[in-house]
Amino acid sequence: MSTAELHTLTGAYALHALPDSERQAFERHLEECEACAQEVRELSATAARLGLAVAETPPRELRERVLREITTVRQEAPAPVGRTRTGGGGRTGRWYAYALAACVAAAAAFGGVAVWQNQVAQDARQEANQAQRQNEQLAQVLSAPDARTTSSELTGGAHGAVVVSRSHNRAVFLASGMDRPPSGKVYQLWFNDEGTMRSAGLMDPKANDDAVLLDGPVDRASGMGITVEPAGGSDEPTSSPVALMDFPTA
Repeated sequence: MSTAELHTLTGAYALHALPDSERQAFERHLEECEACAQEVRELSATAARLGLAVAETPPRELRERVLREITTVRQEAPAPVGRTRTGGGGRTGRWYAYALAACVAAAAAFGGVAVWQNQVAQDARQEANQAQRQNEQLAQVLSAPDARTTSSELTGGAHGAVVVSRSHNRAVFLASGMDRPPSGKVYQLWFNDEGTMRSAGLMDPKANDDAVLLDGPVDRASGMGITVEPAGGSDEPTSSPVALMDFPTA
């Protein structure tokens, strides 16, 4: 199994869906690929959030029981100024009232908790679905019959390769050994549209090795570039390119 194919197995590995032979090969790959290791951690966390995000409805009798018990507890009179009540009964009554108040607050919050849990579940599903779609599209480009690759040496001894599939109108950038960007910065990818640079997405600032599906169609782009930009990216390049690469033509 090629390294390019191993990059596409993060989702299946996080869900324990790989056969033993592929799992063992992928785990050996994880020891050398921080990008895949990071993606596995993120997908595993997402799966865990999905498992935990289950809304529960409180018993119907809870509200009635709490309200009924409140009516049986006498409110404690305030202590005279300068004195602190230390008697066992007063302190016990006070803490019991606090406990009942907490119960009321908890009962009132159950509906809000259920809504929050539902939102967390929806967000987690969207993240998982988006990651799965990107992995599938990345795999389609890398395995396309018309996929063509060109590679180049990058600064600092790093290596880069770009794979283009005209039938899918997409491109994938593969990086190995890249220095991490300065704090507060990120590597941004760009399509070179006849000299005009069009944003193609961001790289993971924590990864030295990465496989990135360029964001957007190739169209008539003749190549790609990489610049260092502020976190979150820029609308247009603000620094000299770290690398410029031509797309394969045949």
